[in-house]
Amino acid sequence: MTKPVVLIAEELSPATVEALGPDFEIVNVDGTDRPALLKALASADAILVRSATQVDAEAIAAAPQLKVIARAGVGLDNVDIKAATNAGVMVVNAPTSNVISAAELAIGHLFALARFIPDANASLKAGEWKRSKFTGVELYEKTIGIIGLGRIGTLVAQRLAGFGANLIGYDPYVTPARAEQIGVKLATLDEVIEQSDFITIHIPKTPETTGMISTEQFAKAKPNLRIVNCSRGGIIDEAALYEALKSKRIAGAGLDVFVNEPPKDSPLLELDNIVVTPHLGASTDEAQEKAGISVAKSVRLALAGDLVPDAVNVAGGNIDASVKPGISLMEHMGQVLFAIAGGAVSAIEVEVRGEIAVHDVSVLKLAGLKGFFQNAVTEQVSYVNAPLMAEQRGIEVRLTTDGHSDEYRNVTSIRATLADGTTASVSGTVIGPKLIQKIVAINGYDIDLSMAEHMVLMVYKDRPGIVAIYGKAFAEAGINIAAMQIARQQKGGKALSIITVDSPVEASVLEQVRVTIEAEKLTAIDITL
Repeated sequence: MTKPVVLIAEELSPATVEALGPDFEIVNVDGTDRPALLKALASADAILVRSATQVDAEAIAAAPQLKVIARAGVGLDNVDIKAATNAGVMVVNAPTSNVISAAELAIGHLFALARFIPDANASLKAGEWKRSKFTGVELYEKTIGIIGLGRIGTLVAQRLAGFGANLIGYDPYVTPARAEQIGVKLATLDEVIEQSDFITIHIPKTPETTGMISTEQFAKAKPNLRIVNCSRGGIIDEAALYEALKSKRIAGAGLDVFVNEPPKDSPLLELDNIVVTPHLGASTDEAQEKAGISVAKSVRLALAGDLVPDAVNVAGGNIDASVKPGISLMEHMGQVLFAIAGGAVSAIEVEVRGEIAVHDVSVLKLAGLKGFFQNAVTEQVSYVNAPLMAEQRGIEVRLTTDGHSDEYRNVTSIRATLADGTTASVSGTVIGPKLIQKIVAINGYDIDLSMAEHMVLMVYKDRPGIVAIYGKAFAEAGINIAAMQIARQQKGGKALSIITVDSPVEASVLEQVRVTIEAEKLTAIDITL
């Protein structure tokens, strides 16, 4: 029997090859040699890469029997996920391989800033002995703000606990009880900016977090603030940071990530109160080896037809055919729930009703959690780490099933209980031979709307003329409404409108509509389809 061919396109550790085991034919190729790569892909069942090999649409088209693309690392910029998905090729990575390395690098930047380590090193090597020039500060009894208390932020907090610092943190999706467990006092973003002597950032880059630390925030900071970003480039407004550092509005900054990498011609590199590294968060021997072993295990699972925990585009595994269409639906509903919940969550319940309830539907719970955390954390979310993320945040997770469904053959729901006792919920179903995903209820309001990439949810007092108002506002902003649903539970009470639009809606437009219609709730919902 012919063994499946695993193509290794970049140098990987011996432990990675060992983790693959003897069941495959291993072929090595230089992934940067394009003709050689395309030729080798013709017979490959799987390919393992790091960051140098471009697995784009052309490469995928050259691999007719390719089943899985494995990236031995976190980022997937060199893999065309859409082309892979369209070709039915699974994409996996190693989402947790670098978390310790990233946390330790952030702490390294804190110490480098506090004690002028890079500058003192350069000065001494230049033949100088200027001890007084490099008088630093201690972390002891200082206030350190941690923005983002996901896995990496938590690791940073745990490591800083021994230094006698006062730890405060901002994360709207973490409960005070969970923060207390890791020794952090929750605060607002403004409070973190105003009170901190040091700040370290560990949040994902989203439209909401891009530029969230800018001129307004630096104006509120202490002049001795030292800020570190080893998360994603662009969360700190680089122009605002330059002005704050140049004018000595803050004391220093440490950056491992930039808007453009490498940051050629960036004026930040000219300043003497900034420490920079070339995106080294995952650059340790241990992280690289963990990444290789992790994706090797994923390749084995994928080629065996088993569920692959770290699949980023599709879920494999021995799942009943009637359950599989619900996986993507639940991921999307998890993203919708995250958008409408808008606060710290204490419990998440996934409910499955209908014919599929007789099968093992536990993967739907994983899919819902994966979708919920997708935009909430810095690290890549997978089927294996999503439950861990819930546990780390003190979120109780339940799965309930019922073989009876009144209106549809199958209905799945995901419901969040917030820290204040309120709830948010989304229900959906998959319809017809084309497997069209439908949202059938939101927060108890019955609707019938196809899942879309961009949606806007509004809750307001039911009265005439509201649709005309927001329709006009969106039209003036050049936002095309593709579909609309309006629901209410009683005449003259609250009404819920949900619209799908062709493009994201700017925050200023949303605020204008919210004020004009006196909306109780107005939320943009942008999901990854």
